This record gives sequence, structure tokens and C-alpha cells, in this order.
Amino acid sequence: MAQNNGNPMTDAVPPAGGPYLAASDIVFAYVGGKPVLNGLSLAVGRGRLVNILGPNGSGKTTLLRILVGLLRPSMGDVWLTGVRLADYPRGALARRVAYVPQDTHSALGFTVLEMVLMGRSPHTGALGFEVSGDWLAVREALQMTGTEPFAERSLDELSGGERQRVVIARALAQAPELLLLDEPTAFLDIKHQHTIYGLLRRLVRERGLTVLCVSHDLSLAAAYADDLVLLNAGRVAATGRPEDVLRPEVLSPVYETPIEVRTDEATGRPYVLPRPPA
Repeated sequence: MAQNNGNPMTDAVPPAGGPYLAASDIVFAYVGGKPVLNGLSLAVGRGRLVNILGPNGSGKTTLLRILVGLLRPSMGDVWLTGVRLADYPRGALARRVAYVPQDTHSALGFTVLEMVLMGRSPHTGALGFEVSGDWLAVREALQMTGTEPFAERSLDELSGGERQRVVIARALAQAPELLLLDEPTAFLDIKHQHTIYGLLRRLVRERGLTVLCVSHDLSLAAAYADDLVLLNAGRVAATGRPEDVLRPEVLSPVYETPIEVRTDEATGRPYVLPRPPA
């Protein structure tokens, strides 16, 4: 259970400049533990693909859960379009923000169509009856993710990459403007990793979505992201374009290991190599 001492910033105002999504001086600790996030501040522009990076225990997943409203900080505030996240009615927030967690195995047993249709629950009202607009949103989500051909199949029958696309389709059926994903390419092979990130890139470019994605793969993140956010010990260690964040003098102290950064000649994007000790 998360620590929740209420939010003391009841009279707070949005950060100056009005970023689309902002976290201000966030402090959070799980019950009985030390702070996982300790004075973290962050600003994200609309229509950006942002990758959140950092070593194990740096607070990536906790930050994502706070940004989607699943956890509440003991201090600090999150703002979405200038409104405190805590002030959004639950249904209104669900219609704007979608979240794809790491663990999707609890959904096994459903068909693909049933799974994606769950994404429409914020729009179907108290009785939960779907209308033509709901089915249209579901079909569009299936088409965008390439999952329509196996809509009637059970999730149990799908590969890891196919199942991950179905979970993203469920989030897209929700018709969000902000999509948050926690390590969506974990345990996937190279082909499926690039398939997922290529989809996210298209959603930003063609649909104007804002996407925040936790990743452990620095090079994969840099290949697709507009911006990177590097966490360390519950704070933002660096943020900016991939070439500004992926630098040896920035990464090596955070990951506590020698790191070499090179530039891909074809794309101009940086990629990371571990450097064995001399």
C-alpha cells in the first residue's frame, strides 16, 4: 500500500509556462520505506514521445503510476493541461489518459475483441452498453495495431508481441490524448521491439498523442524518442533530446559503470555500448 498523507499543496498553481503535463516537487514513499521519489519535477510538451530511463530502483514505474493517478504523492502535484490531476473526476481522467502496465497476464482468458472493448468502459456510462461509436473506436484500434485478423482468438493463443499490441489496442480504444506505458517491449525480440516503438511513433506523428514510455533499453529509446528523461535516486538527473542525455559523462555516474556513446551514421541518433573496465 502506498503512503498517502494527503496533498499539502491545496493552494498550488500550475508551473509557469503551462506545459501540457508537469510534475512539481514530487515526493513519494511506500509505507515503511524510504522515499522512492524525492523532490522530482518534470515538464512534458504535447505531442511528444518521451522515454523515461534510469537504473533499477530509480523510481520509473512509481513515477508513471503517479502521472496516471494510480498513486498520490505525499508532497507535490501533477498537472495535466493546467489542471491538478487530483482535481479531475475519475471518469474524465480515464477518458484522457490511458495506462499500459508491465503485467498483462491477468487479462488471459479473454478474446482479443473482448480485451480491446474493455478500453471503452470510460465512455459507455453506468449501464455499460456499447453504441456504434464504441464499436468504431474498437475496430480502429484493432486496425492501427494490426490485431484485427485475430480479433476472435483468445489472448492465451498469442505470442508476446501480439499480446502486447492487443494491450496497446485496448488503450487506444479508450481514445486518450495521453498514453503511458511501462516497459512495453520487455521480453520481446528485436523485431517486436521495433514494431511496438514504430507504432508509438506513428501515434504521436499521425494522431498527436503524447506518449510516455518507461524503458531499460537506452539505444532503443533514443532511436524513437523526441525527448529522454533520465532518473537517478528519485530525481531527474537529465532531460532533453537523446543526444543531450545520452552522453558518457551523464550516464556513467548514474549507472555506475563505464559507458561509451556512438552516433548511428544512418539516423544521426546516439546509441550506447558498455565499456569494459581497462
